[in-house]
Amino acid sequence: MVESASMPPATTTPLTPASPLAALAAASRDVAAVRLVALGPAARLVFRGRAAAIGPAGEAFGVPLPRDACRFNAANGRFALWLGPDEWMLLAPGTEAAPLFGAIEAATTGLPHALVDVSARSVGIEVAGEKAAFVLNQGNPLDLSLAAFPVGMCTRTLFHKAEIVLVRHAPDVFHVDVWRSFAPYVWELLEDARRELA
Repeated sequence: MVESASMPPATTTPLTPASPLAALAAASRDVAAVRLVALGPAARLVFRGRAAAIGPAGEAFGVPLPRDACRFNAANGRFALWLGPDEWMLLAPGTEAAPLFGAIEAATTGLPHALVDVSARSVGIEVAGEKAAFVLNQGNPLDLSLAAFPVGMCTRTLFHKAEIVLVRHAPDVFHVDVWRSFAPYVWELLEDARRELA
């Protein structure tokens, strides 16, 4: 009689891609004037919808979706970023995307909308310190003064040749969301820009 080898049971734990910034962040020097931090995993959902779906989607996510251009709303560590007239990025650091996705889909059933899980597409970089805006302006032409780009503002823009989403959380704290394939490029250019401040 031949005994069959049984396969171990399949796991349901989703695989988290390794950060493309891990080695760069580990080798990064501390510069008090502007710090770079590679942010951890986050659920990232892109929601598109018209008026009827906006309210239910925000309720299910736990953060009202902003209606004002280039602004974000935040609650309980989650962020809803306005990216266009009918487009938002829903960002939930340290959270699995599947439950959020399911809750939003259930809340918007029958309402015209699109919801896409882009959690594995991007990574986050925090740029913080008194010279944060200066460093970002080495690769971005936006006026990052508080008057022109106040706390609570966000926008899709460029850093050198990479598309990013730029968010201002505090006067000297920015969040850069960038596609994984461009993340090392952006990180190294940020490092170059702050080298003179070391």
